Amino acid sequence: MPRQPRSAYIVHTDHLTKPSHFATHGHWYTSMVASLSPATNSSRVFFVYDTAIHGFAAELTHGEARRLSNTPGVAGVHKDRLVHLHTTRSPGFLGLDRDFGIWPDTNFGDGIIIGFVDSGIWPESASFDDTGLGSVRPSWKGRCVDGERFNASMCNNKLVGARSFTAGMSLATDDFLSPRDKAGHGTHVASTAAGSEVPDAGLFGFARGTARGVAPRARVAMYKACVLHDCSTAAIVAAIDAAVKDGVDILSLSVGGLDDPDFYKDAMSIAFFGAVRAGLFVACSAGNFVPREFTLSNVAPWITTVGAATVDRVFPVSITLGNGQVLTGQSLYAHTTNRTEMIRLLPSNCSNDLGSDRIRGKIVMCARDFGVYPSYGVAVKKAGGSGLVSVSPLDRRMDGLMVQPFTLPAVTISAREADRLSEYIDSVPDPVASFCFTGRTVTGENRPPVVASFSSRGPNHIVREILKPDVIAPGANILAAWPVESPLTQSRSDARRSSFNIVLGTSMAYPHVAGVAEQLKHKHRDWTPAVTAATLDSHGWGISDNSRTSSGVATPMAAGAGHVRPQLALDPGLVYDAVEQDYVDFLCALKYTAAQVRMFVPGFAGCTRTLPGGAAGLNYPSFVVDFSNGTGVRVLKRTVTKVSEGPETYTVRVVAPDQVAVAVTPRTLQFEKQNEKKSYKVVFRNKKTAVRSTQFGHIVWENDGHQVRNPVEFRWT
Repeated sequence: MPRQPRSAYIVHTDHLTKPSHFATHGHWYTSMVASLSPATNSSRVFFVYDTAIHGFAAELTHGEARRLSNTPGVAGVHKDRLVHLHTTRSPGFLGLDRDFGIWPDTNFGDGIIIGFVDSGIWPESASFDDTGLGSVRPSWKGRCVDGERFNASMCNNKLVGARSFTAGMSLATDDFLSPRDKAGHGTHVASTAAGSEVPDAGLFGFARGTARGVAPRARVAMYKACVLHDCSTAAIVAAIDAAVKDGVDILSLSVGGLDDPDFYKDAMSIAFFGAVRAGLFVACSAGNFVPREFTLSNVAPWITTVGAATVDRVFPVSITLGNGQVLTGQSLYAHTTNRTEMIRLLPSNCSNDLGSDRIRGKIVMCARDFGVYPSYGVAVKKAGGSGLVSVSPLDRRMDGLMVQPFTLPAVTISAREADRLSEYIDSVPDPVASFCFTGRTVTGENRPPVVASFSSRGPNHIVREILKPDVIAPGANILAAWPVESPLTQSRSDARRSSFNIVLGTSMAYPHVAGVAEQLKHKHRDWTPAVTAATLDSHGWGISDNSRTSSGVATPMAAGAGHVRPQLALDPGLVYDAVEQDYVDFLCALKYTAAQVRMFVPGFAGCTRTLPGGAAGLNYPSFVVDFSNGTGVRVLKRTVTKVSEGPETYTVRVVAPDQVAVAVTPRTLQFEKQNEKKSYKVVFRNKKTAVRSTQFGHIVWENDGHQVRNPVEFRWT
C-alpha cells in the first residue's frame, strides 16, 4: 500500500482539558502525535501554541488529521495553507506635524512596541537607527534570534525583537533562514509605521525628502512568517502567539487570501481573537484583489481592516502623439530629461510576442489590470524595443496608477488616456509617439484621497452584517525603507539597488493605521484605539473611487468610514467599544455551537444571551440594515463611550435614502463626565422597494467640538 503524503496541519486544542498525567501541554501534544501509529515520530510537531491560541502544528497525513480531529481535547484541525503578502510624503499628507498635534502630544510614539508578522527586516536600514531612544521597557519579553546573516547584536533600542518562524515551511527558495528580509515587504511596512527620521531619502531622485514613519519613535518587533511573498498559516499563528507572549502593543499583518467561510475554521482569525483578548490592537490589510465585490481579506470584527488610497503626489510623464495630442501618465524612469524622438507605436498582447522581431525599434503598448511590471519592460528592451506604454484599464485617472521604475523609457497611463491613445492608433496607418521625462515629483496638484482601484472591496463575505473595510489610508506609491541587496522590482534581471523603494498596496496602507493606533496607545493605554476618519477629499468633496467599474463615488464598500485622520484621533469625542463578551454574543448570534465558541474562549459554557438585532447588533461603529427577507422594520442598538473631558451634549443627524425612514431615540445624548456610556436605539423602516439593491447613508452625533459619523448600508437583496 503506497505511503500517504504528509502535509502541515494546525491542531487546535482546548488546553483546559489536558489530562493531569501529562506534565506539560507539549508532552500531551507529542503523545497525541505518537499515538497515531507505533512508527510515528513525535518530532513531527514543529510549532506549539500557548498564548493567543492553544495547540500545535505538525506534519500529518490526511488520515492522521482526520483521526486527530476526533481525539478528546482537540477542538479543530486546520490544514496549513499558503497566503500571500498583499515614506517622505504620507505623514505630511496625513497632517502630522513636528510642532503640534498628535506627534508632540505622544512624544512621537516613544515606548510603544509594534509587532509585524511579515517577510522579515533589514536591520542595517537607517530607518531602524535608535539614536536618541532610551532602553526598551522592562516588561518587554521579546528577543532577537541569530540566523543566516543575522546576529542578535543587530537589534537595538529601535529594533527590539526579531524572530523567524519559516523553518517548517517546505518551500524551495533562496530566502534567508533568519529574520533578515529578502522580499523587502517587511522592511517597507515596518518603516512606514515606525521608521526613524532619515534625511534626503528618495528613489532615483523621486519623492526626495525626509523619510519617517507615522510613529517615528515607536519600537519595532519583527516576526518573520513569510518566505519571500508566500506565508504559511501555521507560521503566522506561531508568530502571532509569540508576539502576544512577548508583550507587543500593536499587531500588524498584511497577508491573506479570502478567509474561510466560518471564523471558527480559520486559525488566523482565532489567533487574532486571542490577541485582542490580551489587549492588543490588530490592524490588517484589506487585500489587493481588484475592484470587485466580496474580495476582502481579514474581515473579522475584532480586526481593523484597512483599504488603500492615494496621496497628493504624482510622478508625471507626458506622451505626445503624432497628431499633436498630449497624454499624461506616471513613471519612475529617470535616465533622461529629454524628449524622445517620434517612434512607431505597436499594440501588443503582452505575452508571446514580447520576444518577437517586430518589436524592435518600436514603443510597445501593453494592457494589464493595473499596468505591467518592469519585467515586461525588461523583455521589451531585450527584444530591441525602444519604449513601453503600460495601460491600466481599471484606473479611472492617473492619481492611483502603479508607478514603476522601468529599465527603459516607459510610462503607465489610465483607462481614460488609453481610450484617447487607442482612438489615435485606429485613425492612422502608422501611429507614432514620443515621451517627455522630466524626473519631477509633483505634490498638491491632484485631489486626494482617492480610493485606489486595486484595494479590495466589500461586502463582508463571511458576515454581511459587519461593514468592511473599516477605513482607508495612504497606500498608493509609498516611499519607505528597502533591503539594499534586493531588486527594486520583481525582475531578477534588475540589477539596480536602493535603500528606499516606492511600492503600492493595502500592505502600505495598514501600517499608517498601526502607527496612529500606536500613538493613541502611548497617550491613552486604557483606550481601545478609535480610528477617526474623514469622508471629504482635499477640495472638500466626497472621496472618489479610482476604479473605472465604479460610479466614481467611493461608497463604504470601498472606503469604509473614510480616510484616517490621525490629528483628530486623540480627541474623537465618542467611541464604540466592544469587549470580549460582545464578541462572544456576536459568535452566538452566528449560531456557533458552544464547542465552536470555545475555540475562541476556552472554558465557554454555552450561549445564554441574545444579541438584539442578531449579528448586526454588535456594538460596531457602522450599521448594516438588511431588508432582503421582506422584513419592513429593523431595530438596532449602539452604546457610545465619551472619551473627551468635561460635560457635553450631542445631537443626532441622519442622512438616508428616500426608501427608508430612520428614527433615533433619544435624539440627544447628554454626558457629564469622561468615560460615561450612553445607549441609543435606531428604528429603520422600509418605505418602499428600493431602486437599487444597496444604498448608503450615515448617522452623525455632533456638537460644536466633535462630529462622530457612522456609515449605514441598506440592503434589499
